[in-house]
Amino acid sequence: MLTKDIPTKGSLLISEPFMSDPNFKRSVVLITEHSLEGSVGYILNQKSDYLLKDVIPDCWDANFQVYYGGPVATDTLHFIHNCPDKIPNGQDLGNGLFWGGDFEPLKIQINNYNIKDSEIKFFIGYSGWSKDQLDDELALNSWMVSKKYNSDMIFDEESYNLWKEAVANMGIKYAHIVNFPEDPGLN
Repeated sequence: MLTKDIPTKGSLLISEPFMSDPNFKRSVVLITEHSLEGSVGYILNQKSDYLLKDVIPDCWDANFQVYYGGPVATDTLHFIHNCPDKIPNGQDLGNGLFWGGDFEPLKIQINNYNIKDSEIKFFIGYSGWSKDQLDDELALNSWMVSKKYNSDMIFDEESYNLWKEAVANMGIKYAHIVNFPEDPGLN
């Protein structure tokens, strides 16, 4: 296994550099739930074609980018944030991050321009693994697990560099992976 860390709530899953699944190619997934029953997370670096105002008409001027959280339930909207004082009842993920919360107060905060891009990230769908599925993928070295990251990088608009940044944050042992070509056959 590339790393012996076990995923926990608030850790990152970083896809191995040559993952062929198009849903997760060079992806960084924030784990929001991990138990014996399965795991849930959100892909942090795959932008969708939507802004929040396209998805929630009540948020008429909300130009927040919406991300593709994963291939499960793509008709649902989810969010993570770092402002529990503005959005009550979110689940604490550690590292200053929260998952979900009360949606009606959130809409009011958005419509009053009290929430910034640096405080929240929205997702269509989620990534889910059934019992033992993620453990099997980890055993096949499909993922690296990291608990070493700055939570500010989660909300960075320049998400195309997130995979490289997440790998580099794992330390010198993994630094060479950042330079692997996406398609070694073209090398």
